[in-house]
Amino acid sequence: MMTRKYLLEISVDGVEKAIAAERGGADRIELCADLSVGGLTPRRELLRSVRGTVHLPIYSMIRPRAGNFVYSDSEFAEMERSIAVAAECGMDGVVLGVLQKGFKMDVGRTRRLVDLARPLPVTFHRAFDECADERKALEEVIQNGASRVLTSGGAKTALEGAAKLAELIAMASDRILILPGAGITHSNIAKIAEKTGAIEFHAGLGTVLPYSSRDYNRLEAEVRQLSEQLSALP
Repeated sequence: MMTRKYLLEISVDGVEKAIAAERGGADRIELCADLSVGGLTPRRELLRSVRGTVHLPIYSMIRPRAGNFVYSDSEFAEMERSIAVAAECGMDGVVLGVLQKGFKMDVGRTRRLVDLARPLPVTFHRAFDECADERKALEEVIQNGASRVLTSGGAKTALEGAAKLAELIAMASDRILILPGAGITHSNIAKIAEKTGAIEFHAGLGTVLPYSSRDYNRLEAEVRQLSEQLSALP
């Protein structure tokens, strides 16, 4: 089977959505609970159900609550436990982000979680977009050993942040993968790819389908259109 140059990650919060994403041609699943608040840690039962149903790589969100990314000691301990659960349930990676007050990367805690997750790769999520100094934050994420950064380039959408995303990709070189996300649809993914030089893309499709939607055929069709757009790229 020929693997294509580009990779499409779809975030889902249920088994049926994961199946629809796989059927539509997604390359990887980001599995969450409650996408309406940006995604929280999924329960063990959901991790197991999705792992038993789809054959794609699955990355589990590790986020104990909605709101900011500055966590108490007990919330951080919960994140540590959630990483162990994700590994035990056969996840292929985890997605997390920890900040300090003042919109700075929490270097010590991030490194601790990355070390704990090994050998699973870690995606540092859009908490990155809240960092005051993105250049410094990128170097710190790289030093902490994460594999990729999910970011909109600090903008509301990846398309609006395309110029910053291109800068981040150039700065990252081959040290870490920059994963554009936020507002990516089949109508703009080719333009985002062209403007940024990215090779992996993240979509939750919240702009085209409400997260509460149970229209799995529509989700599958949207993912297929995204996938076809990527396949047509040079």
